[in-house]
Amino acid sequence: MIKVTFIASDGRTFPVEIGEGLTAREAALFNDVPGIDGDCGGQCACATCHVLVDPAWIDQVGRLAEDSMEADLLQFAEGTTAQSRLACQVKLDARLDGIVLHVPEQQY
Repeated sequence: MIKVTFIASDGRTFPVEIGEGLTAREAALFNDVPGIDGDCGGQCACATCHVLVDPAWIDQVGRLAEDSMEADLLQFAEGTTAQSRLACQVKLDARLDGIVLHVPEQQY
């Protein structure tokens, strides 16, 4: 199991565990983490699973490729930063065990 901690914009923490190979989006939705909608079903077709990767984890997750579909979608999200990623594109494996992801105040 991979441990993921989601931190809401109000500071509440939501530690969850999920099987390796699933996504951060699935970790949030399967564990009722508020603020992650994932409306497109994880198809990288919306930006309703926007998360901010904790700076301590950004190198392990990888920075957003500027020419990617994910980058195109994130330009419509509010509050994006250099640590912005779509949770549906963050595949969880052993190297990400313990990752911390911040949930923005809004997804739209």
